[in-house]
Amino acid sequence: MRVVVVGAGYAGTIAANRLAKKVKAAEITVINPRPDFVERVRLHEQIAGTGTARTPLTSMLREGVVTRLDTVDKISDGEVALGDGSRLDFEYLFLAVGSTVVPLPGTVPVGIWEGAERARAALARLSGGSTVTVIGGGLTGIETAAEVAYGRPDLRVRLVGQTIAASLSVGAQKRVHTGLERLNVEIVEGAVAQIVPGAGEGGGDTVCLQSGPRFTSDLTLWAIIGAVPDLAARSGLEVDADGRAVVDEYLRSVNDPRIFVVGDCAAVPGARAACATAMPQGAHAADTLARMIEGRTPQPYSMGYTGQGVSLGRRDGLLQTARRDDSVRRLYFAGRTAAVGKERICRYAKFGARTASYAWLPGPK
Repeated sequence: MRVVVVGAGYAGTIAANRLAKKVKAAEITVINPRPDFVERVRLHEQIAGTGTARTPLTSMLREGVVTRLDTVDKISDGEVALGDGSRLDFEYLFLAVGSTVVPLPGTVPVGIWEGAERARAALARLSGGSTVTVIGGGLTGIETAAEVAYGRPDLRVRLVGQTIAASLSVGAQKRVHTGLERLNVEIVEGAVAQIVPGAGEGGGDTVCLQSGPRFTSDLTLWAIIGAVPDLAARSGLEVDADGRAVVDEYLRSVNDPRIFVVGDCAAVPGARAACATAMPQGAHAADTLARMIEGRTPQPYSMGYTGQGVSLGRRDGLLQTARRDDSVRRLYFAGRTAAVGKERICRYAKFGARTASYAWLPGPK
């Protein structure tokens, strides 16, 4: 049985490893544009030089799983067209290409590996006293600003967003502000209209807000993840308004039951982009295919959230508790204990992807 997995992030990696573990006869090929597994939850550490976010796929995938370094141009009836012009046929396929970034011109995107590497190199070239602006008030922006401020206290760091930590409870939002202030991160609330290259003092860029204010930035990082690759749409699969592939209750494309769609690129009601979402989806899809092969009845996908975590440098953090439907509770934990907890969550996600051992709560009833 020939199985192709497109993408080797959290969802794709655990899907490939779990299927290889359960279906010995499966010939699994993972197609990925780079030879590494990227811990997206650690890209802020990669940027600031406080940690690393990549691990060779050779140490992440089970023995027997074949890796092919390439891109997929299109998925058609039982085969994929690769970027090098060749074709690869399949009996089942897992689409796990994740999400991507559409940055404002003049900024460096930090939510993808290539952008994070550009940001790391640019940051290393900055001299003390330079200004780094991070655009995006979500958890990605918060972690990036905090990590840069922690790793490079000689720089001036500014975080810009219409709202800061909007996905957290009111009390947790205030605690995030406190944590950022302790790191001397300047918080600016507002939407960015444009970046004018080289228009600032000393040749820096000018960041212009929609409300009128503008300021100079020596390095401007874009920390908003707001799009998915168009592979599903390009391949003729039904997608929602955001370009995510529409799936049935078993995480199969509604157009082709041979194609499982998992992670950020799947249109699963109530799901948000996170490794906490990608891991259960990748594992469940692999379990479903194993059940089908064994002639057993597949089970509908169900997953409940427990909360969110955010790092505020290496010594501070916050863990927000939530109901299974992802609505936040008032309770949160902060400080060094939360930082340790966040680190353990990140390690568990990588461990689960590599070992195919991962547990999650069922969804709300």
